Amino acid sequence: MKNRFLYIGGLLVLSVFSGCEKEFLERAPQDTLVDANFFKTNEQVLAASAPLYSVVWKDYVDKASWALGDLRGGTTFRAWGYRDDVLFNTTEVSTSNNEAYRAFFIVIGQSNTLIQNINRYAGAEVSEEIKNHAIAEARFMRATAYSYLVMNYGAVPIIENNLDLLNNPAVRRNTIESVWEFITRDYLFAAENLPAAPIQPGRITKWSAEGMLARTYLTRAGLGASGGNRNQEYLNKAKEYAERVITMSGRSLLPNYADLFRYPYDNNAESLFEQQWVFTTDYGYANTMVSQITFSNDIANGDGWGGDLGASWWMLSLYDGLISEGDPNTDEDDGRAPGFTVDQRLKASYMLPGAHYPEISQTVRDADGTEREQQLIFPAPAADAEQSFASIKKYVVGKAKDVGGQATTQRYPNNTYMLRLAEMYLIYAEATLGNSASTSDDTALDYFNAVHTRAGLPAFEGPLTWDDIFEERMKEFAMEGLAWYDLVRLHYYNPQKAYDIINSQDRGLFVIKPNRMPNPTGWTFTKTEYFTERKANANSGNFELPIPAAEASQAPGLREEPVPYEFGE
Repeated sequence: MKNRFLYIGGLLVLSVFSGCEKEFLERAPQDTLVDANFFKTNEQVLAASAPLYSVVWKDYVDKASWALGDLRGGTTFRAWGYRDDVLFNTTEVSTSNNEAYRAFFIVIGQSNTLIQNINRYAGAEVSEEIKNHAIAEARFMRATAYSYLVMNYGAVPIIENNLDLLNNPAVRRNTIESVWEFITRDYLFAAENLPAAPIQPGRITKWSAEGMLARTYLTRAGLGASGGNRNQEYLNKAKEYAERVITMSGRSLLPNYADLFRYPYDNNAESLFEQQWVFTTDYGYANTMVSQITFSNDIANGDGWGGDLGASWWMLSLYDGLISEGDPNTDEDDGRAPGFTVDQRLKASYMLPGAHYPEISQTVRDADGTEREQQLIFPAPAADAEQSFASIKKYVVGKAKDVGGQATTQRYPNNTYMLRLAEMYLIYAEATLGNSASTSDDTALDYFNAVHTRAGLPAFEGPLTWDDIFEERMKEFAMEGLAWYDLVRLHYYNPQKAYDIINSQDRGLFVIKPNRMPNPTGWTFTKTEYFTERKANANSGNFELPIPAAEASQAPGLREEPVPYEFGE
């Protein structure tokens, strides 16, 4: 049956990743993972875990990560493509849904196989430290995949042994509570068995795991919450783990937010967990997402297919002073006086007309069609244009010449973040707020302001509310695939507020006009009158994603009521 192989379908890809240039991706197994002769040395075992940092996540990162995380979350919109995600109509046959579900179970299947093969085949020369390290990496990745699965689909089957699935076509889903407990146990194991410093550049550490535990406990605190009151024990754990990472990891915020995404930024001082991509002829190990989100081939390498992608009206309204005062989602606010914001995250995340990016080369054409190159200046729309886009800047690194020759069509070298230290600061603030309407806790305010003031904003004097923290997260992590999961976290304990946020977001088309070119000092934003599909309609019937049709039809057990998972000791 097709569904049996979905969960283990990526096993053989681990055998063909030679040619990668990052240190711990260099030495690859030349046979499949089931070759007992491969797991004989520390180096071989570490090489076997390396693909868990890249190729197994491929189907998710390429498009589904931002289609679900940002289009569905409302920070970004697409005018013509992926309208099912933009308008909250993601179905059982939606592309993003199928790609995400498949990728998550590939990660799980390959993590399980690695654990089993290390336990079965690791030779006498493999140290216990390395054995536990690689198993911890696999359990960390498995937990991460399951965290995405449970937040997107709710109850899903917990699989520790791939062969069990082959022998049980009637696989059942496990309860949401069981899945979160499974995730927590995996991260706890990782935190206990990973070192405080990376064993090789780019490898995860105990602080990566403890950071994920902070995120996990913050999310679990709302699960099954009575009357909207989150579990205080889990809030305390989220706060504790976040503070441990902040104070003990040795990680630090980069002084300049834009530097987080200026190549080469990989594995910098703020990073806690990145997917490790490399420039290689092997499609599976290069970052292909860049080709999908770059607005034009004029700044790319034979690709650049994101011309109708950009910040949503709602997202732009969150930047202080940019659109107008008052409610930016009402028709009365269309196109008032040119706006400006001092929030430096806007330029690093999305491009407005006239924005200058000296690190990226741009092909431009004279009136007679003659081409020349210049430093990127994001173009303004025509005077009579009724539509334009605040195109994606985050992760866009430009032409091959801009990255030392390390790029070509659909093959880019830059990593994608999965966890940054900035999130620990905001998790601490939210966990401290807990079930209160506001907090004036000094440490929470200090941590919030560490993120807030780095963006060039004046210190926030408080008190802090949930809305303050939520909007800060939206601006800090736009186009990093987190917005949707923040809404799921809210939905666990206050579903109506989650629906209200989504349904109030303007996700429609508009035009941005600079007050002058070049070097604009402000912009006017006007909604496109003819574009009517501006709002989503989130409700209890469409909040969770449906299991993809191809899988549900082949595994009838997935349609049955979920059951608790039986944990071994």
